Amino acid sequence: MKTTETITFAVAVNNEELLETHFLASPSFRGEHGHQILVQKSFSSATKAYNDAIDRARNDLIVFCHQDIFLPESWLNQLHGAIRQLEILDPNWGVIGPGGITRDGRGQGHLYSTGLGMIGTPFPEPRQVQTLDEIVLVLRKSSGLRFDDHLPHFHLYGTDICLQAAKRGMNNYAISAFCIHNTVQCLMLPPQFYESCNYMRRVWKDSLPVRTTCTELTRFGIPLYWRRLREAYFRYVQRRDEVVGPRVEDLQQLVQEACGKV
Repeated sequence: MKTTETITFAVAVNNEELLETHFLASPSFRGEHGHQILVQKSFSSATKAYNDAIDRARNDLIVFCHQDIFLPESWLNQLHGAIRQLEILDPNWGVIGPGGITRDGRGQGHLYSTGLGMIGTPFPEPRQVQTLDEIVLVLRKSSGLRFDDHLPHFHLYGTDICLQAAKRGMNNYAISAFCIHNTVQCLMLPPQFYESCNYMRRVWKDSLPVRTTCTELTRFGIPLYWRRLREAYFRYVQRRDEVVGPRVEDLQQLVQEACGKV
């Protein structure tokens, strides 16, 4: 892949201010860059938004991003470098991204997330994972991969697309492409998350157990049961606030702090 090759970026958006101050403020999008940016609004689910983006993409390489992601100046070069490595190591790769988890539960990747801080350190080659976090997902339109349109809401679509790739015999990889996720860390996940989990357990029952970066999907759903029990304890016994890591207001200060630790 040439470093001058343009990319299609797709972002599911429900907060335009976050889009403007984070994703679109990334250095890669300043001035004339030539990349296609698809802002996906008013879709009932992430999978519908992103399948529409695949259909409309003008480029083979497609990057799906959260609206509160900031891509530092080095990110594009790191992405291109990882893809060049994969062209030698595994030309038929499926999905790649900066954060994921292996089948045996080992986290892989390099990023900064508010509330969690620095996750991982730089690593020399892509690392195979079972699934990737949804914050940034990269695939090729020519791979034929598509998200499951029936997966509801805006959760676990990264897990879905990785399982779709594995079903086609493709491997998924975490890559050393550092980014910043200025998100809100919560103790409690919404009911829609558990609806998505139950859907995935039904559809991918023959692939279970499946590791994700926030839980494990199993036949009997025991990890989900314990997670919900823990949430109930925090909510009703400790009276803890749902938000444990608020979004940082001063993005530039966050960028300086995070990039200074790389």
